[in-house]
This record gives sequence, structure tokens and C-alpha cells, in this order.
Amino acid sequence: MVRALLAAGLLVSGASMAQTPPPFSGSASGSAGAAPASAFSDAEAEAIRKEVDARVDAAKKELRAELKEDLKAEKGAATAISGDDDAPVKRKLELLVPDGYLRIRPELFNKFDLNRGVDPWGYTLYPRFGTQRTVSGANMRFRFEPTLNVSEEVRVKTQIDALDNVVLGATPDYSLARSDTYSGGLLSQTIVPPVAGVNSIANSIAVKRVWGEISTPVGMLRFGRMANQWGLGMLHNDGNCIDCDYGETVDRAQFVFEPIPGYFVIPMVDFNVEGLLSSSYRVAQGQDIDITNNDDSHSLVLVLARKDSDAQSRAKLENNLTVFNYGVHFTYRWLKYENTATAANAGASNPFNQNANGSAALTRYSTNGALYLPDLWLKYERRKFRFELEGAAALGNMGMPTSNDPDSTSVQNILIVQFGATAQAEVRLLDGALKIGLEGGYASGDKAPGMGQRPNRRSLIAGSEKSNVGTTTGNIDGPQYACSSATVCADNAIRNFRFARDYRVDMILWREIIGGLTDALYAKPTIAYTITEGLSVSLGVIYSRAVYAASTPSGKDANLGVEFNVGAKYETDDGFYGALNYGLLVPLPGLENSLTGLNLDVAQAVRANVGIRF
Repeated sequence: MVRALLAAGLLVSGASMAQTPPPFSGSASGSAGAAPASAFSDAEAEAIRKEVDARVDAAKKELRAELKEDLKAEKGAATAISGDDDAPVKRKLELLVPDGYLRIRPELFNKFDLNRGVDPWGYTLYPRFGTQRTVSGANMRFRFEPTLNVSEEVRVKTQIDALDNVVLGATPDYSLARSDTYSGGLLSQTIVPPVAGVNSIANSIAVKRVWGEISTPVGMLRFGRMANQWGLGMLHNDGNCIDCDYGETVDRAQFVFEPIPGYFVIPMVDFNVEGLLSSSYRVAQGQDIDITNNDDSHSLVLVLARKDSDAQSRAKLENNLTVFNYGVHFTYRWLKYENTATAANAGASNPFNQNANGSAALTRYSTNGALYLPDLWLKYERRKFRFELEGAAALGNMGMPTSNDPDSTSVQNILIVQFGATAQAEVRLLDGALKIGLEGGYASGDKAPGMGQRPNRRSLIAGSEKSNVGTTTGNIDGPQYACSSATVCADNAIRNFRFARDYRVDMILWREIIGGLTDALYAKPTIAYTITEGLSVSLGVIYSRAVYAASTPSGKDANLGVEFNVGAKYETDDGFYGALNYGLLVPLPGLENSLTGLNLDVAQAVRANVGIRF
């Protein structure tokens, strides 16, 4: 900043000198009344003035840029974990700071069912309507993330989505009309807003996150409903990318300490589940209350980290220094019991559906559950190289009733033993224009049939819909444990680790067909090249293999598929973003259907993403 100030001062001084008339010089005869002679012609003086003005403008821009970087560095504790780098600059300049984006995603999916038919529970690999195997359409989202700066130290942040992933054309006017006024889609003249339970499963506007931040002399207090992001986003992913769809949101109170610059200690308390509320029983009062604490699930979280802000990392890399960041995110979560009582089964004499033992009705997820989630992260980066690693585990247990009787005390212990890891390495050549990368990941598996990404799946076959029974060999998905009315669970462990769904591995297999990486390992070499500023192209190849052959849709082979992804992306400084991607999945025997014996088809996808950031 000092360099920029000096440069600006010198240039301003130079500009003043350029605009001051040159010293008078006497005539050849030395007459005092001779007209002054300029050292420059008018054209030369104008050219010098323009050049000096241009240099002054450049110095001002450099000064603003360095000021912005210094302000970002000062933010420290506020952003080192959350990554919200722009907030301190805008907070000093504006009371209300609007942020967000608008996106539209045209898509085309071809043969995602792979022609394998239905599994033993009646499911296809991907939803299919009749013989239609190529589907196309477009969806949109407007995300608004304003910051209200009450003062330099106090602010309120929000995340509001409008028309979130609404399919274009999904809510025509006749979808709100009574049956006696329906005149057919051909005569529909307009689109109406989505209304939950009427013409959509969600409303047109959703307030997803609201939280407050207070800067104090010893750290930052944050509280409310906020995003949760850690490391590479393998387990805790905020879903804030322009192509994301999910995101982890937590009701949390936390305090960010920075005892040593760059080192953070962050204790947190999360409110995960509050269970039954008074509104469930239509109790008239001004506020909703949690009617019992016995069915609550809470978490204690502690983060210990060494982390540079984005501005600090850029400065280090520009000066050929090393960025070495690391940390641990540890969560302890507990649940005494869960509750299925509803207004429908709550009688007047027993409004909260209490049982003889004084508790409310239990579900199959029952007594004394505990979960431990350690998550380690490390990043080593130089100007021409980056290596990043994240590894996590989910360890714990929960009591599972072996009977549907809510008063039953017969409970079996279900173990949770899961591990996951991912690593990324990248070499940058040609002044960073060419990037060659290698990514790999592992999510522990479970020998139970089915991949385990949709553990609540139940059979579609009439008469076989049972709550706690295990899956069948050859099933695409389903629960990874098996309990019935017997006194012992046939399968008392859940071992498949699940990556966050916004951690993108590919375009087709994990993102769309399976629904997220689990029970598998993958390898992904990539190459990307920046053609010109803002325009880049990329190529990636993903090989995927299940941990256990028994859990695959085929039930006999661990090899799942090889996928090719190519794409192009264009971004501008004023916020425009455009991307076009193509994917091709070559399925391997692990996705076959042993019941039908059909040959698998190759699946293809085309996805565009056009948006405006602000």
C-alpha cells in the first residue's frame, strides 16, 4: 500500500507540474514585455497531460486493489473458515450489500437407465417414463445473498432462493385452475408462481439461511441458520458454487478465536433436531416451543486450523512463497430417542402421545445414539503446484428397536463405522495456463446389497414393504442394515461412507444415477487449458469401482464405469458466466442386471450453465 501511495503522490505532483505554465523566457533582445514562450506545443502538452492522467488513474486502481487486499487480510477470523472474502470491503463502503447470482441450466440426458430393466424391488437405475429414454429441459435459480451492515462490527447476512431449480414451463396457469375450468395445455397462455402443495413441491421463494456476525476485540461471534463448509467439501459442503444444488445448512452458534495470526480455534454448538413442537398439536400460542428435550439431537463442534485467507494465499503465491494450511473439524452428536407422534394419533386425553413409560412414541431410530465425526484437511501449494487432502470418519452407534411396539424395550445396537478420503494434485505450466491434475477418492463400503446412497428406499413390490428388513441381492439401493421383529439384527452395522452431494466427481454416474459418491473408489486424471483471459477448456476421465461387488446393482462385479467429461467455460469481469459440458458414461459389469441379462447402453449428457454473478 505504501508503494502505491508514493506512486500516486508522485504522479499527482507530476500532473500538477505538467499543468503549470513553463517558466517565462525573455526575448532575444531581453525585452521585459516579450510574450512568454511555452516549452511545449499545445498538442505536446495535451499528450503529456493525458499520459499523466492515465498513470494517475492506474496508480489509483493499484491503491484501491492494495487497500482491498489489506482489508481482506484484516478480516482474518471472520473469513478464514467461511471463505466470505468480499464482506469487509463492501461493509466499509455500503450499508446494504447485494450479492448472489442468476443461473439457467439447459440439460439433455440420454439413456441414463442404461437399458438394464428393473431390480428385484422394482426400481430402474434412473427414472424412466415408458419408452422415453432421452429427456431435455432447463431449470433456473435466482440466489440473493444480501448483507445488512448495522455497523462496522455488526452485520446480518441472508441467503434467499427464488424459483430454486424450477423447471422452465413447470407451472402453467391451468395448474392452479379448478377442474371445471381446465382447457388443456395447448391453450395455456402464461406461467404462474410455484405454490407448495398446489402446483409444486416448494414455494417460489425460500429463505434458506439467516445469521448474524459480531466482531469483538477477541474474535467473532456468529449465530443463526448458516452454511457449513470445511476443507475440500467432501463431507461438509455449503453448496455455494454456481452449479451446486444442495448444501449443508446448520442452526449454529460459534465463536471464532485467532490467538495467533493465521491460527484459529472455533467452538460451536449445533441444533440438529428438536423433535416434536407444540405446533404439531395445534396449540395456540405466540411462539412455537419444543415440548420435550428427550427427542433432541445436538452437536458440539470444535475446529482447530491454520488457514490463510484467499488474499493472503494469493500474495504468498505471487511472491513465490509456500501456502501450507491444515486443520481438524471434529463433531460429537447425540440423540436420546426419536419421536413419531403426530396430531393424527394424539388424543385429547393424551395430547403429546406419551406412552406408559412417560416418553413419546419411538421410531426404529431409537435410544441413546451417538456419532463422532473427525475430519482432517491439509493443503500444500506453490505457484506451480497444489496438493490437497481431506479424510474423515463417521463412528458411533444407535439403538434400534426390534419391534414396532412403541413401548417395547427390546433394542439392538447398530454400529456406524465409515471412512472417506479424497486427494487432489495439480501441476501448473505455461504461466498457469495449462493445468494437469489427478484426483482420487475413497468411500468405505458395506457388503449389504445396494449402494446405500438412498437408505430409506423400500420395495415397490406389493406385500414386501417392510421397514427394517435388509435389501435383496441385485438391488440398486436401499438400507445397509437389517432388523426385523426377531431378537437379533441380521446386519447390525452401517459401513458405507457418503460424500456430500455437491462434491462433484463427474456428470453422470455419481451426480445423477447413484446420487452421490458412496461405497466406491475412483481415479480422475484431468487437464485444463486457458485459451485467453476468461476462456478455458477441460477434459477429465473418471474410473469408478465399488468397494464390494456384492453391493453393486449386478451383485457380482465391482467395476462400475468409465466416464469422459469435456467442457468449456467463459467468464467476464462484469459477472457473466457461461459453461458447456458433455459427458459420456461407458458402463461396466457392476451395473448389469443379472435378472434381465440385457446389454447395457452408453449414457450421455449435455449440460449448459449460463448465469450472472453480482
